Amino acid sequence: MALCLAVALAHVLLVFLHVAPPNAISKAYSRQIDAWVRPVFEQNWRLFAPNPQWVNRQISARTKRTAPDGTTRVSDWIDLTARDNSVVKHNVFPSHTAQNMQRQAWNSYLKTHGGDNHPRSDRAVMIQKYLRNIAVDRVAAQRGGTFDSIQLRVITQPIPAPRAAGGFRPAGAASARAETRYLPWWKVSSHGTD
Repeated sequence: MALCLAVALAHVLLVFLHVAPPNAISKAYSRQIDAWVRPVFEQNWRLFAPNPQWVNRQISARTKRTAPDGTTRVSDWIDLTARDNSVVKHNVFPSHTAQNMQRQAWNSYLKTHGGDNHPRSDRAVMIQKYLRNIAVDRVAAQRGGTFDSIQLRVITQPIPAPRAAGGFRPAGAASARAETRYLPWWKVSSHGTD
């Protein structure tokens, strides 16, 4: 009982120090606090002050399988975003996972990787594996079969500004072009994840 109470108090203290404004204690023990909070208990306030989406993203995946004779076979692109949208559409109580898992994984990937797709920290490697595992699970559930590599393609289309009351777009609101980003091929184990 004492051990459970001690763990619960330590957890509350560490989460508090993580979400509290920077102070001497949180700065001195930032590595220990992050090691406890980041893998599972990360906090944010987006529920109360969400950041509106300013782009539409379509995340697609394709797989590659290498035969014993060395020939490779690459699949067609599978639209993972459309599958997420279909699970949420017309669902009165869609799950948080269906709405945000893939989108949040991609946003975290953008924050932890540069434009060259190279991870710069242990957290970046973890986020990369997380994004890959989501894609592998969804492709395997939708298409089945075996494969040894997966590649993601992300098409980002800016959302145009709303029209003004007179039906005119605000000045400087020219529609931007869609950007396509191809991630490198990632190896997967026979079960699809590491």
